[in-house]
Amino acid sequence: MTPADPVAYREGVIRTIPRFWLVLDIVGSAIGLLLTLPLTYVFEAGTMSRWIPDGPVSILLVLLVAVIQWGAAAISRLSPVLALIVAWFGALLQMACGFSPGAYNLAILAVVFATSAWGSMRLLWIGGASALGGGLIAGGYMSLINEEALIQDTETGLRVALVAVLLGTVSVLTLVMAWGAGLLWRVVLHGRRTRDAQVRAEAVAVAEQERVRIARDMHDVVAHSLAVVIAQSDGARYAAAADPAQATAALTTIGQTARAALSDVRLLLAQLRHSEGQGPQPTLADLETLYTQVRAAGIEPRVTVDPMPPGEPPAGIQLAVYRILQEALTNAIRHGAGDVDVWLGWHADHVQITVRNAVPPTPRQAHMERGHGLIGMRERAQLVGGTLSAEHEAVGFVVRAVLPIGPAAD
Repeated sequence: MTPADPVAYREGVIRTIPRFWLVLDIVGSAIGLLLTLPLTYVFEAGTMSRWIPDGPVSILLVLLVAVIQWGAAAISRLSPVLALIVAWFGALLQMACGFSPGAYNLAILAVVFATSAWGSMRLLWIGGASALGGGLIAGGYMSLINEEALIQDTETGLRVALVAVLLGTVSVLTLVMAWGAGLLWRVVLHGRRTRDAQVRAEAVAVAEQERVRIARDMHDVVAHSLAVVIAQSDGARYAAAADPAQATAALTTIGQTARAALSDVRLLLAQLRHSEGQGPQPTLADLETLYTQVRAAGIEPRVTVDPMPPGEPPAGIQLAVYRILQEALTNAIRHGAGDVDVWLGWHADHVQITVRNAVPPTPRQAHMERGHGLIGMRERAQLVGGTLSAEHEAVGFVVRAVLPIGPAAD
């Protein structure tokens, strides 16, 4: 909620509102005063007060009451509590002078509206009580000052009571309707703020999901590439003395892997800077390149695909399969011992992935469980509605995944 929010509710006396709304309220109240004051004089066209003789004093007092009440309307958005106090003062002054209700009393409706529309919860109910009590007082006051004009038969006091009830009911309904309109506007503003907050929360959630996705992609790319580079550099260091040609081949593989990783990293950074498409993503056609990189790191992936894909799998499934295999093979390079068995089973409604590799005599399970790789693989599977498990077994470390194939997965 910004400080300039024109609908913010405050417990303080003065609210912070944009200057535009303050100027609009002042100008509107001035126009209301100029329109209603002449109408008051026209419709009265006789005795202005029951207790003050007609003359300059009576006219000035009517003008003062009108200015006070419209002044309260002018500050009703800026300070609903002050506006209510000023409006009550103007109404009591009007009754003390014995003035009949006039057109300028419409300003009170604006004040009652403001108490429920922009006031605090406490002022909301104070405004409602003021509408109810003020309407009853106004009804009794009008019946009192018009008793002689309306009641000619002095023997029937019941008629005076009935007139008071009628006028009080009309006054209460009028003020309560103004208060209810403000309450309705308050509900509308609350709904608008709730929708805005929901939109902001959804935007934050989308941004967080994108951040997690990019972090996962960055880990997949960098971890795999660095694993290959480290394996090749270690092999080149040991082979340099015995076979310089093999060292040169290893350096060539290192350069190719680093360039590919740099290209992927630049693509991810571009996604961070721009909100454009995700760009090209790995597919099943890139698996052979992945296997070649693993072979270059000194590990032979024994790949079995049975059954074969019945058609073109959805792009999301292809990406998930690639990333899961990439991370599993990267873990085999970093933590495994010996070659890796990869099995892919493409069925009509799902694909099964199994990656098995031997482990050293002392497994590094605790280290692997703390890493981001296994978490990333599970997230990959969950994003497409699948499941993934990774655990040590008698035959070594085994990663198993089942990914559904269908419109929902795509």
